[in-house]
Amino acid sequence: MASLQLPPVPTPVAIVDQFIAQQSEVLVLKEKVLSLSGDSFDVRLVSGEPIFRIKGKPLSISGRKSVFDMAGNHLFDIVKEHLHLHSTYAIQALDGSKLLEVKSSFSLIGSNATATFTSPSTDGIVSLNMKGNWRSRKASIVDDATGAVVAQIDRKRFNARQIFFHQQTYAVMVAPGVDLALIAALCVCFDEKNND
Repeated sequence: MASLQLPPVPTPVAIVDQFIAQQSEVLVLKEKVLSLSGDSFDVRLVSGEPIFRIKGKPLSISGRKSVFDMAGNHLFDIVKEHLHLHSTYAIQALDGSKLLEVKSSFSLIGSNATATFTSPSTDGIVSLNMKGNWRSRKASIVDDATGAVVAQIDRKRFNARQIFFHQQTYAVMVAPGVDLALIAALCVCFDEKNND
């Protein structure tokens, strides 16, 4: 996956402007084996440089996960919304306002979800479509307005840790001009939806 290069997106796709990729980047999300909540992730660049920490809240009804940068700044939270027909997740700002909503849709042969938000870069509504294959090992995230692939997710095949502890590892190619924090959050939503 490291040799794959995605072309730059025509306009920035971001919820946190400070983490916009300047070149194609590969993120590696690894679920923590010894997490008390079972839903914490380390997020690194493929070079090994840590970039985000995602901490799950133990005993949270909404499955709340908090996303932090490496300086310890709390960026936003990921929560599961209840009382919806299909799995729905929200990315919430620290004041509790909704930055983004991810809604899954029915599919017989894969995982489908749509993320909708207002971009601070363009003040326009952005709709990203996530589609995965039958076994949900891979997914593409596409900007509905431009058709540009903003990221590609590749879940590594089962290994002993995944079989016994249900931890996942994702490699994610992110296009230049796309927010790395946004894509990390969408991967966590993808993981949660596939675990439902």
